[in-house]
Amino acid sequence: MARFSFSRWLGILIKEFIQLRRDRLTFGMIVGIPIIQLMLFGFAINSDPKHLPTAVVMADPGPFSRAWVAAMRNSDYFTIVGSVDERQAAALLDRSEVQFVVTFPPGFNRDLVRGKPPTLLVEADATDPMATGGAISVLNKLGAEVFAPDLPGLRPPAQPLVDLRIHRRYNPEGVTAYNIVPGLMGVILTMTMVLMTGLAMTRERERGTFENLLATPATPLEVMTGKIVPYILIGLIQVTLILLAARWIFDVPMHGNLLLLYGVVLVFICANLTLGITFSSIARNQLQAMQMTFFFFLPSMLLSGFMFPFRGMPEWAQAVGNVLPLTHFLVLVRGILLKGNGIDMLWAQIWPILAFMTGVLTIGLKTFRRTLD
Repeated sequence: MARFSFSRWLGILIKEFIQLRRDRLTFGMIVGIPIIQLMLFGFAINSDPKHLPTAVVMADPGPFSRAWVAAMRNSDYFTIVGSVDERQAAALLDRSEVQFVVTFPPGFNRDLVRGKPPTLLVEADATDPMATGGAISVLNKLGAEVFAPDLPGLRPPAQPLVDLRIHRRYNPEGVTAYNIVPGLMGVILTMTMVLMTGLAMTRERERGTFENLLATPATPLEVMTGKIVPYILIGLIQVTLILLAARWIFDVPMHGNLLLLYGVVLVFICANLTLGITFSSIARNQLQAMQMTFFFFLPSMLLSGFMFPFRGMPEWAQAVGNVLPLTHFLVLVRGILLKGNGIDMLWAQIWPILAFMTGVLTIGLKTFRRTLD
């Protein structure tokens, strides 16, 4: 039995460090992943979102109504986006453009002066229960101190001055599964579609069959689309299984058009598949393709609003999240299933996915042409 040789061991050790230095992608992952995680969890992730967009329906614009709105604004949990009517308020909630709608009914100021607690209706988009919990708790604490400047001699009453009625729309019971299960559809599709197609071309390159593609008269567009289409069917099968589980196991409501949902899913699948093919054309082996997939998947899961409230992140993190297809897909799938949104309310979230797919496809075609050359 050969004795352990320190010099041979040192030579192998040096060789591995040289190999790591040459593999820039792996070295970048070693350095980049910890930095990204520190930045995201340290600065971007916030389970107590503030500055939530809020619309006001002001049927009684008196001093007490304005005092309540000012107190909401000063709490930092609400950002008042404007005063609207009831129809506009409902549309804003359906399109996820606001998180809250506060309605001051007629006679609000008069009832308050007479000592009769007026009703104050607060409608919340509760598709993500975590996003509304902190703000609702602040509303429940607003009381006599809000109206003290306008009601001299006011003392803390035995009962609340305002009859605050919270209406959690789309998820009144705050069931977490209503938010998580539709979101899992996007997470699973992102992970599987990008990974499977990311390994497609690199697998052929490692097996030596990629040269056969180079010898054919097939164009880059033909090769890329030919590799994408089979995985579209796989993605649709995954979505069907998730929807069946959502309905019969988790009892997730499905108010929208399922055919429309499948159309949105098809666009999302194509965006992820084009990204996977682009990764496979850039990577030199399957390990690099998997690393690039993970490098994309981590920010997608953390910055899309799947795990943490999207509006609780700083503006720079929201800007990065808005580039990712998963961010828009989560709004789409929750809007269709939980809100029953139609196509007219979905376009604002569909076109960013199409723009992402077009940009990635352009990069992939250019990279693949260089590979052919």
